[in-house]
Amino acid sequence: MAKKEEKKQEKPGYKTTEFIVCLVVLLLGALMQSGVVSDGGSVSKITGGAMEVLAALGYTWSRATVKLGAKDAKSE
Repeated sequence: MAKKEEKKQEKPGYKTTEFIVCLVVLLLGALMQSGVVSDGGSVSKITGGAMEVLAALGYTWSRATVKLGAKDAKSE
């Protein structure tokens, strides 16, 4: 009975909070790199690029963890 309670249904990636947060950060980073949001020169462009990379890596890690957890639960 406890195993049934622990089992969670896996949502598609685009329906997760991580996806929405990642999308917002990617858009903000792109706006910073283009100079629309801030005119801080090369510092804002580097910061925007770093934000995009970290958001993409965080989302990828998050989804991989979910996928591996689901795969392990199915094998049991």
